[in-house]
Amino acid sequence: QVQLVESGGGLVQAGGSLRLSCEASGRALNSYARAWFRQAPGKAREFVAAIIRSGGSTSYADSVKGRFTISRDNAKNTVYLQMNSLEPEDTAVYYCASGWSATTSVRGYDYWGQGTQVTVSS
Repeated sequence: QVQLVESGGGLVQAGGSLRLSCEASGRALNSYARAWFRQAPGKAREFVAAIIRSGGSTSYADSVKGRFTISRDNAKNTVYLQMNSLEPEDTAVYYCASGWSATTSVRGYDYWGQGTQVTVSS
């Protein structure tokens, strides 16, 4: 089992920045790819970014490319999402996920955090 706990969400003005963290505990922590998804009210959960086990390769949704950066510190069992130039459209609950491959599909991840709210005001 892997447990994931997100932190760092909050309220920010458009154009601002936030950094989300996701700390993992449990077995085989660094054997997993990690990802961030988000879900806005009334919408499906959508892929944001993913990073492979070694941290050597990342992928992003087109909507956040160039603004968000995913990274991981395996020594701390933590993955981060640096979010810059935030827009009101980025408002959502952000979820951390862990799985065997860095896929963009929700179905590719076995473990999920409880989510952290990000609200961007215009």
